[in-house]
Amino acid sequence: MVSIRPTAVAGLFYPAERDELQRIVGDFLRGATPSVAPPPKAIIVPHAGYIYSGPVAASAYAQIAPLRTTIRRVVLLGPAHRVGFIGIATSSASHFHTPLGDVVLDRELVDQVTQLPAVQQFDQAHQMEHSLEVQLPFLQQVLEEFTLLPLVVGDATPQEVATVLRAVWGGEETLIVVSSDLSHYHDYATAQRMDRATSSAIEELNPGAIHYDDACGRTPLSGLLLVAKEMGLKAETIDLRNSGDTAGDRNRVVGYGAYLFH
Repeated sequence: MVSIRPTAVAGLFYPAERDELQRIVGDFLRGATPSVAPPPKAIIVPHAGYIYSGPVAASAYAQIAPLRTTIRRVVLLGPAHRVGFIGIATSSASHFHTPLGDVVLDRELVDQVTQLPAVQQFDQAHQMEHSLEVQLPFLQQVLEEFTLLPLVVGDATPQEVATVLRAVWGGEETLIVVSSDLSHYHDYATAQRMDRATSSAIEELNPGAIHYDDACGRTPLSGLLLVAKEMGLKAETIDLRNSGDTAGDRNRVVGYGAYLFH
């Protein structure tokens, strides 16, 4: 049965018109600096409105372009902003819609992870959530064809996230994407200091050094760091800015970072 989760923030966080969305995402990707590192197994990207965080997110998404036909499924995790709940939420939908088309959910993976104690099917968590939705147009632009496992992380532990990631880690056909902004609503200099410290913790694969105020996606991010360390991956910061650099004033900014895991 086809059950489509419609867009919640098209026209707010990113353009609702297909051609305009393709143009702006394409511009962001073309503006990204190519990396000399191997294509990543996992990335961390921000999830604000595109005018604020789009260029930073694109700096990571541009690095998976060489895997355009290799990656066939994406595991996408982000924090819950709208609905409070315990655990990690999957969706009953068959597709997630964006102005660029419909993304097919990987029902096999959905069924697999819902067998884990921390995971539940909870559509309300996805209904208005932007942290996952804003990533989809980037994925649709850089990948040829893929299925999606969308996971909204509520009141859960990094260890519970890590258990899910181990179960779905896969091989080169699977990309792990964690959606997280960094510090929120500090002055420019304070945000820079906090975000540099968070970036160092990510590079060191040290989730214990990332605190509640350092990243809104701290839990899924920390779960990824646990598994990345187990898997022998190296983390690299490829972009670190805030809304004072991209749009808006510098009195009260939000931090954005892009990270690759090889």
